[in-house]
Amino acid sequence: WERWQTHDPQSTVRVDHTAWDRFLRTYVVSSHPSGVNHVSYGGVTDEDREILEVYVREMEAVAVSGLTRPEQEAYWINLYNALTVRVVLEHYPVKSIRDIDISPGFFADGPWGAKLLTIEGEKVSLNDMEHRILRPIWRDNRLHYAVNCASIGCPDLQPEAYAAENTERLLNEGASAYVNHPRGVRLEGKKLTVSSIYDWFQVDFGGSQEGVIEHLLIYAREPLRSKLETFKGRFRDDYDWSLNE
Repeated sequence: WERWQTHDPQSTVRVDHTAWDRFLRTYVVSSHPSGVNHVSYGGVTDEDREILEVYVREMEAVAVSGLTRPEQEAYWINLYNALTVRVVLEHYPVKSIRDIDISPGFFADGPWGAKLLTIEGEKVSLNDMEHRILRPIWRDNRLHYAVNCASIGCPDLQPEAYAAENTERLLNEGASAYVNHPRGVRLEGKKLTVSSIYDWFQVDFGGSQEGVIEHLLIYAREPLRSKLETFKGRFRDDYDWSLNE
């Protein structure tokens, strides 16, 4: 989306994500025995719902084009995740985000195609943020570990907000945590199963199954790494769309 290519490398503006950071630190459970970060949607107070709503509206009013690239990246990641949580809360209780069918089109699935915000005069959807802004501008496959779709199969929602100063660290931590968790990669005997993310977005991971394996080897720890190095054949994929509650 050429509209969002504009940025100001000389800008000193810092977007305030404090409210979102506090929300995450309060409601993201990062010590769950499953090893997957969960969100306590049912525990969110009316006051904190309002704080989240105010945060989203404040982000909607940000002059994004006047920010530096690092500030823009943190902005879009945080806004995507905050908006996803807000959508879930608006329809809670729900078993899966795919049940929130508010996208346009008779066969539409989930909330991703709905134009939920207006930023700098442009109506924007979650799909726009991920596929027309973040992926094409930054061309960093680690972004798949940052944007969260409120599902068990998805990479973790981090318990802290992104900022220009911590984005690199969080992207690497997110990648490592996901690759080394069974929902990201499972190698059982001679059978390799990976997250469907690596199939849906294979173009971002080298464009082939071999490219996916090369990417996984960057973050895989032992004994997974040694097993991947000697793996021969094709992998299959799966994904758990259950709510990350």
